[in-house]
Amino acid sequence: MRRNAPAISAPADDSAPQLDAVTLGQFLAALPPAVAVVHDAGNGHTPLRWVEPSELEDPTPYLLDGEFVLTAGLPFRGGSNGRNDGGGTAGSEHGRSRASGADAYVRRLVAAGVAALGFGLEPYYDAVPGDLVAACREHGLTLVEVPASVPFAALGLEFSKLLESGNAQVFRQLAETNRHLMRAVLSARPEHELLAALNQRVPVWAVLAGADGRARARAGAAVELSALQPLLKRLLAGSGPRVETEAFDIPGSALVFGHPLRSSRDATLGGLVLGADKPLTPAQNNVVSSVVGLLELLVRQRTSGSLAPSQLATALLLHPESLAGGNNRELNAMRDLLAQSVSGTRTGPVRVVQGIRTDPAAAADGPVRELLQWRRLFDTKMVELTGYGFAAVTRLKVDEQLLAEVEQLGWRLVVGQPAELPGLAAAYRSATALRPRVSATGKSVREEELTWSVTGLLGGDAGAMLAARLLAPVLDQEPDRRDSQLQVLRSWLAANGNWDATAKDLGLHRNSVRRQINALAELLDMDLGQASARAELWIALQFVDAAAPADEVAGGGQASQDR
Repeated sequence: MRRNAPAISAPADDSAPQLDAVTLGQFLAALPPAVAVVHDAGNGHTPLRWVEPSELEDPTPYLLDGEFVLTAGLPFRGGSNGRNDGGGTAGSEHGRSRASGADAYVRRLVAAGVAALGFGLEPYYDAVPGDLVAACREHGLTLVEVPASVPFAALGLEFSKLLESGNAQVFRQLAETNRHLMRAVLSARPEHELLAALNQRVPVWAVLAGADGRARARAGAAVELSALQPLLKRLLAGSGPRVETEAFDIPGSALVFGHPLRSSRDATLGGLVLGADKPLTPAQNNVVSSVVGLLELLVRQRTSGSLAPSQLATALLLHPESLAGGNNRELNAMRDLLAQSVSGTRTGPVRVVQGIRTDPAAAADGPVRELLQWRRLFDTKMVELTGYGFAAVTRLKVDEQLLAEVEQLGWRLVVGQPAELPGLAAAYRSATALRPRVSATGKSVREEELTWSVTGLLGGDAGAMLAARLLAPVLDQEPDRRDSQLQVLRSWLAANGNWDATAKDLGLHRNSVRRQINALAELLDMDLGQASARAELWIALQFVDAAAPADEVAGGGQASQDR
């Protein structure tokens, strides 16, 4: 069964990438030198669809336009059994019959849109028949002589190689173009950058119009907007997938076509109008389709995709009291808007997430790209860029995989507990209270995993630093004396300064306990009669096992500060 290539669009210049655009001229140039062009019909720019051997007298029912037909001359043999040198017998009845047959054969090929005819020498002919040459000249069909040393299969193989390498090059170009388009989307002015990228890759001018018919962005030498109004009117008034066309007698505008930018519910949100001098190639149309899709995403994000956050913000700005004193109907309406703003389908608890930048390189991206990044990762439109990083409201639980992805980007998170809409402000304050801990430790924190106590909120690293600095004079002593004094201090503080309870706990005389506590107060240079001093010491004692020895805390403070 014959292998057919995909359909070919209108011819284009050789510089433009086009799938399956192996032209006749390119194919002939790639063939061995022994393959000679007997008659050049001047159609070297014609795209070839396939190389097809056929010995039928009328192969046209099985051909598609743009094919290169190969024959060894069997259709012209008739009743003759002898070899022919190509000189012809024009004076004989047989010669006239053969000439008529060649003429009809060539006329049928031309009518079928065949690009060229290849005539193979051997086993039937030593040269191309003269009547076939005459017919090709008369009807404008390129004729090629293929010597016996070049099998037809070699020609088909050469065409396949050209086709494959050409398509691979086009795919590489398309991949690079798509990367360029994605960079444009993440720029500060995505619509303008997208049109500029399109204008660089495809020979068109472009105008982006909003739903009001006004131009939002443009690239290239476009037709005046007033001249485009009839096309825009048809484009914005229609529905469903469509392309509106127009033509202007202006350079670069022989073909003008408009693509609608539609919402997910088929509302027309704007239009992209392009102008060119000639039809685009399949590869160029692929780029246009990508740009239309990206512009649709941007316009949906700006309009229908942003309706819920804008409505919620407006309600809270105009009626801030509604969260605390509003009726159930108003509150439920705002809950629904919050759910839509965090990409949810129904109301439910959300979390406040604060991101703290720990890697200076993480700040390299522009604000638009950064904002889009957090909106994508946390699947929410509720994101605020701040001096310390960002804050977001999300319905996600922020699992370990998402946390690892964010940390790999050079960020640490405070993940708040689930909260309802009225409690979001309090949830934000709770997350804010944990932010210094994340900055100090360089570790992300989940609020719901914390122990809600002073030691729990302080954390191990900060607690060890506090113990090392506050108890440095004690920790600097010999191990036996250090451990004895820490035991006395811990027992006395646990007994809330009661001498008798401490003496009983330690098995010492109360005067001995009083003497040791006074010595500790002098050593630490602290008034242990103050409740605040005793509280600080009690907290420090909870972390003393993790505190570094005093000789590792150079100068009693500087090394601890560097930790």
